[in-house]
Amino acid sequence: MKIVIFGPQGSGKGTQADILAEKLNIPHITMGDLLRLEVQSGSKLGKTIEGLINEGDLVPDEITLDLLKIRLSQSDSQNGFIIDGFPRNLNQSKLLDGLTKIDKALEIWISDEESAKRITGRRSCPVCGAVYHLKFNPPKEENKCDKCDSELIIRDDDREEVIKNRLVIYHEQTEPIIDYYQNQGVHLKIDGRPAIAEVSQEIFVKLNLN
Repeated sequence: MKIVIFGPQGSGKGTQADILAEKLNIPHITMGDLLRLEVQSGSKLGKTIEGLINEGDLVPDEITLDLLKIRLSQSDSQNGFIIDGFPRNLNQSKLLDGLTKIDKALEIWISDEESAKRITGRRSCPVCGAVYHLKFNPPKEENKCDKCDSELIIRDDDREEVIKNRLVIYHEQTEPIIDYYQNQGVHLKIDGRPAIAEVSQEIFVKLNLN
């Protein structure tokens, strides 16, 4: 099954993508990880990406699409995948359609108020990229990553003053893809407000996985 998952900041889409990927035995592909790995590789493209990020510029759609194309060509993606962090706008949705046919587009919905409340409790691993939440998904050891034992941080874009601007961008740029996928008959809206297990159960039911 080929799935894209999206939602506002703090909706828990990354956590749900991990759970769903394990159930379906397919990879959870995050755009952020692909960009980070390319930067760490030290390649010419990686240095270009690093320069853009350091300047605060968005990485062009053509670059992200090329990285995604390479990732989707790998053997573990042949039976399906979950893409998290792409598409973020209508143009990216159309570009992705030119690359592969999406079976389901999962929208994890929460209110702006809930988004802001959740983000302030989020902690990230600067080394492996794992994300935790002090209330909903805390690390086993306080402020330590379960996966690599690194010290967790509050990302700059997880600070409250940044969240409001990111939500405006989400509503203006990402929400139009809802209509796009509804018109294709693949959109599923999931209530992201309940506990993690309840949200997962709703996803399983709507995907007929029970």
